[in-house]
This record gives sequence, C-alpha cells and structure tokens, in this order.
Amino acid sequence: MPEREQVLLVARAQTGQDDKRFQSSLEELQSLTETADGAVQHIFVQKRDRVHPATYLGEGKLEEIKDYAEENNVDLVIFNEELSPGQLRNITDRLGVRVIDRSQLILDIFAQRAKTKEGKLQVELAQLQYLLPRLAGQGTELSRLGGGIGTRGPGETKLESDRRHIRRRIDDIKKRLSAVVKQREQYRKRRKENKAFQVAIVGYTNAGKSTFFNRVTESDSFEENLLFATLDPLTRQLQLPSGLQVLLTDTVGFIQDLPTTLIAAFRSTLEEVTEADFILHMVDASHPDHEQHERTVLKLLGDLEADHLPMLTVYNKMDLLNGDFIPEAFPSITVSVHDPIDNKRVLDKIEETLIKEWDNYHTFIPAGNGKRIQQLKGESIVSSFHFDEEREGYVIAGAIHPEHPLKHQLL
Repeated sequence: MPEREQVLLVARAQTGQDDKRFQSSLEELQSLTETADGAVQHIFVQKRDRVHPATYLGEGKLEEIKDYAEENNVDLVIFNEELSPGQLRNITDRLGVRVIDRSQLILDIFAQRAKTKEGKLQVELAQLQYLLPRLAGQGTELSRLGGGIGTRGPGETKLESDRRHIRRRIDDIKKRLSAVVKQREQYRKRRKENKAFQVAIVGYTNAGKSTFFNRVTESDSFEENLLFATLDPLTRQLQLPSGLQVLLTDTVGFIQDLPTTLIAAFRSTLEEVTEADFILHMVDASHPDHEQHERTVLKLLGDLEADHLPMLTVYNKMDLLNGDFIPEAFPSITVSVHDPIDNKRVLDKIEETLIKEWDNYHTFIPAGNGKRIQQLKGESIVSSFHFDEEREGYVIAGAIHPEHPLKHQLL
C-alpha cells in the first residue's frame, strides 16, 4: 500500500461565527481528508474577519505554515474554503508545497468513488470546469503531478495546459452526458407510465442511507463508514407491509458547501430525487451537528425544487445516543437501521404518512375481476378486505394516490 500523504489543514475563523458550526466544518474537512487517504498532521486556524484578496491569510500565518511544512515533510496543504485561482497560485508560491481547497478535495473523493460510466463522466466534467480557470501558470505543474490527493481523475491523464483541449473535452463530455440524461428520462417516463410509486432516500453523507437501503431491499450497494460511499443512484423494487409496490432509490450523500460545479455535473443523478413521489430523509441523530446537516439537505432539496414532496424524516443511529433526543421535523421516526424491527417501523410509518396524504376509497369488486383486485393490492394501501357472499365479490377499503388513474373508477 502506498504511504498516506501528510496533510496540513488550514481554516479561517470569523468573529461572531457559530463555534459549534466552525468546529463541525473542521472535523468534516478532517474526515474528508481521511476518506481521500490523507493523514492530518496539524490544523492551522487564523482568526480573521476578511479574506486577504491575494493570499487568503496574512503573511505571518503563511510563514508559520511554511516553516511547519518544511520541518515535518508535509506533502499537501488543504484550505477549508474555496480559493480563487489567484489565491491558489500565490499561496502555492509562498509555501513551496502543493495546495488544494475543500472543493478540490471533494472532487477528488468523487473521482475515487465513481463506479459507473456516467458517474465517472460527471466527476470529470466537474473537475475540468473547476480546473479551467485555475490553469494559468500551472499547466506544466499539472502535467508533472505524480498523483496524490486532488489529482485523481483528469490529473492522471497528464492534462495539457492548452485550454482549447480542455474546452473540447468539456463539450464532448456534455454531449455524452446529455445522451445519458435522455436515457434516464426514458426510464423515468416508463416508470411513470407503469404507475410505479417512487421513494428516494436522501440525507447528509454517512447518515446510513445505503445501510437502510440494503437491509430493506436485500441488496448489496456499497456501504461503509466513509463520506460519499454511494455515488451512483441504485433503484430496487420494495413491497411495503400493506402490499403496496414501490421503487426505492438510494442517492448520493449531501454535504455543506458542496462545490457548485459538482451540483451542476450531478444534476441528472440528483434529479432522481425531483422525480420521486415521496422522500425519506435520513439523519444521523448521533452527530453533534445533525441540525445543521438537516438544514443543508433541506436547502439542497429547495435548490432542486423537490421541497414540496411529502417527506418522512428518519433519525438514525439512536443506538449511539445516550441522552434524550427531541426531533425537529414532523412527521418523523427515531430508529437504528441495524435493527430489523426498526426498519419494519420505518416502512409502516411511510404507509401511515401516505394514508394522511392520499384519498380514501371504499369499493366493491366482483370476484371474477382478479386483475383489478391485484392492481389495488399493489398500487394502493389496502386497509380492509373481505368477501361479500351475497354479492359474490370483495369489499375493499384503503387509500390511493389522488392522481392515480384507478381513483375515479373506485367511487
């Protein structure tokens, strides 16, 4: 195994800033670095209200970082905020060591995690769009990079400093991705035509989405205690306790300050969320900053125009909590997704939430119409079902989606 890169983290603290949020963002940067196979040696924090336009931090602090990096054989310095192309260049010159920012670190992790052709194209597009304005004066450097954090993906293909080459590659990837988007739209259209009810699991990265998905669908999507373990959305069929058939999708984890190039590149993946009929919002209740995580996800759902969809918030990892827990969201449920009983409670709660959203029906179906009976069992939530001997048929009551084509035939 190659040796882990020795990393310094650098952050700027502002007066009046929420200390808890600042601390949490630093811890997150540390987790991201470890996910990218870096070993954090030291964290430098400068209290400074305004960013220095040329060097982000003051001269004295940069000198201190430079001395530490030289004495301790540091390979890489990572800044907690996105640096402008000019700042990145100036800081690299002053420190004499490789420098990247939080955005480039996240892009690097995505480059490691992408498994499908689409995922890899999306990551490469985001990386190229991020790198393009930062190429001036570092084209030769880029082609000399021998790998390491922040260089995976296009860095490995010995990026030429020729901007035209990069622009051509960006156009090429966009064309290829638009073909994938069309294909996705076809799948979605087919699912809509088949009246498949779609549930999307969303949440902050490492909230337990894939664990829940795997347990309830008996699937094997990648599941690890790492940030961004899942990149490519997976969809599986699932039967809820009443018999209602749904499609469950496991989506990419959200994170605060997600690079804008990444949101744009992953638009088609994230659109799986906007196409859903119901959202399951998974929250790691044991995380000290879970409230901020919740707000980040809700803001991103707003950006994706998916905040109007019915939603159930699942507060996970209750087994790791000692004290009392007060949920912020409604409707919600507190669970540990490692417990099969809790997972069954989540599925029951989804149905309970849907019953409140949907329209009630009470209908009679002749015994000979088996197709219609099966349809109701699979596409609505049946609450009572009994045989009427006199009329030779079934009296069925339940709840159905207000826009389901069957609805007007049941009244």
